[in-house]
Amino acid sequence: MRSKGKKVTILGMSTALALILSYLESLIPYYFGVPGMKLGLPNLAVVLLLLMGDPVGALIVNLLRIVLSGFLFGSLYGILFSIAGALVSFGMMLLLWRSRRFGASGISIGGGTAHNLGQLMIAAWVVRTPGILYYAPALIAAGALTGFVIGIAAGASLPAIRSVYDKEKL
Repeated sequence: MRSKGKKVTILGMSTALALILSYLESLIPYYFGVPGMKLGLPNLAVVLLLLMGDPVGALIVNLLRIVLSGFLFGSLYGILFSIAGALVSFGMMLLLWRSRRFGASGISIGGGTAHNLGQLMIAAWVVRTPGILYYAPALIAAGALTGFVIGIAAGASLPAIRSVYDKEKL
């Protein structure tokens, strides 16, 4: 990021994008048989910031969108579970990004599966039963599938975003 004003602008726009995607996700009527399973659309903004080389900004946007969308469209429990999943997910995506061995889809798949596993671990702790871990295979598959789709979207939109960013039109 070249200037503080530009960084604040990009983070604000990314947070707005994540909130819009959170709202759109809340409107999609789906149920896949596993409580709490979501598509992960807001993670697109986080993955894009990470791929643009701003891991601190990605973490800030991730946490801001969880808290804001939780208060707007969810609940306190939703915020707590989302933060737990987001921190595990972000840690995984950061490791994969820093390894320089994975593209957008690989990073996003890692994040999606880690997010679901992080939430599952918190759920097992809250309900104090390991039986909930039977959801793990379904959640891993769902995280991989949705992570792949988000990764494809991030990879496809990254060149256009880089083009605008590099021309300093923001």
